[in-house]
Amino acid sequence: MKKILIAAFMVASISANAQKKKGFTPLFDGKTTTGWHTYGKNFVGKAWNAENGVLHFDPKLKNKDGGDLVTDKEYGNFHLKLEWKVAPKANSGIIFFVHEDPAKYKQTYLTGPEMQVIDNDGHPDGKITKHRAGDLYDMVKSKSEPVKAVGEWNLAEIISNNGKLTLKLNGKKIVETTMWDDNWKNLIAGSKFAKWEGFGTYKTGKIALQDHGDEVWFRNIEIKEL
Repeated sequence: MKKILIAAFMVASISANAQKKKGFTPLFDGKTTTGWHTYGKNFVGKAWNAENGVLHFDPKLKNKDGGDLVTDKEYGNFHLKLEWKVAPKANSGIIFFVHEDPAKYKQTYLTGPEMQVIDNDGHPDGKITKHRAGDLYDMVKSKSEPVKAVGEWNLAEIISNNGKLTLKLNGKKIVETTMWDDNWKNLIAGSKFAKWEGFGTYKTGKIALQDHGDEVWFRNIEIKEL
């Protein structure tokens, strides 16, 4: 038994070291909401619960405090990885380059672009082009839809490096574009964000997990600064 425990410890250590060498830093410790807060607040709303390695938004607790969850830290060039799953008919999102100024911008999505998280078949937004899982919400349609069935975990990745933006879902590149150039401005002009001052303009910002009023889970949240 002692040999088995030693071997297990060695495997865990090697795995942790390998992850560290890749340069990724956990944004969620699996037990607490340390490193996060509700947008515009200095606390985490009680609808967000951390347990057993999973960050869970429970809409039944929303009246006890909901709101989008944002990182304490801002990021510029980065590679974000996380897994998500949704309840049937649920909608959420991963929002990035969020400029936290609640006096000027009441919500995270007023400044930050979003990678859509949704039940494509169960939520009405799934019937709208550029509103499906993995889309750069209301801006760029995914090249393909490698999303898994509702209730299963999906691996999402957002890579932003010197303006080049790549979104991946379950290992597949599904969106590639360039931020802050003329084409980016045209994408915004052709979207619902056209008249939103400040949207998609910030080159550093916080990462947000959206409270869209529906049940959603996140885990294995990690980031590498580029």
